Amino acid sequence: MRAIQTAVRQLRTARDKGMSTAEYAVGTIAAAAFAGLLFKIVTSPEVKTLLLGIIKKALQLAG
Repeated sequence: MRAIQTAVRQLRTARDKGMSTAEYAVGTIAAAAFAGLLFKIVTSPEVKTLLLGIIKKALQLAG
């Protein structure tokens, strides 16, 4: 009887450990979408111009 109770307790606690495959898939898709969005933002002409301006100003200050 005690062995059955222990097995049931282990099954109940084991269900909530870690992420399932579906959760990993959703997390991976969300991370890829976020990376794509960041890539689009960083490679936009406005951001490129801003970054180049910052780099030029830093190089001018350096000498």
